[in-house]
Amino acid sequence: MPVDLPAPRVGALAEAAPRPLRLVLNWGRRYSLWVFNFGLACCAIEFIAASMARHDFIRLGVIPFAPGPRQADLMVVSGTVTDKMAPAIRRLYDQMPEPKYVISFGACSNSGGPYWDSYCVTKGVDQLIPADVYVPGCPPRPEALLHGILMLQQKIADEELTGASIARRRTAASLTRGLVAPDAGGPVRPA
Repeated sequence: MPVDLPAPRVGALAEAAPRPLRLVLNWGRRYSLWVFNFGLACCAIEFIAASMARHDFIRLGVIPFAPGPRQADLMVVSGTVTDKMAPAIRRLYDQMPEPKYVISFGACSNSGGPYWDSYCVTKGVDQLIPADVYVPGCPPRPEALLHGILMLQQKIADEELTGASIARRRTAASLTRGLVAPDAGGPVRPA
């Protein structure tokens, strides 16, 4: 049974900060994103390639491989999201602290990809959690992930971080399709 947690709050400094100070706070969040990679298929290999020396997304302020979801700001979901993996994705997303962001990386994670017609494939990660950036491709090139990260950083720069904005994001997350319990030993499926 889900438990309603109190609404997250940002510090008094962020709530009452003048616009120039908010720009500095957003700049800090924009260039220090800790990534939690939820790699499910071949797109995860392209994510790893984007973090290697040739593409090196660390130069953009993105730190790959956070120790766990509680230390991550950004979740990159790459690969086919099956109905069996849906509860794990939702649970890990709920463990991330606010503000949190999601990049849907690849056609499978965006819409089910070539497996969209399968009985056990979720038709996109946005059915479970709110996605901020969609990176198309099957599999997408590492350059596409770099572009997606730049788009997310621009979104963060334009963001107004207040308690109300976090509450709006939580409302958007609750409007995505919830998970239901298995019935009579059946598989766990999105509602």
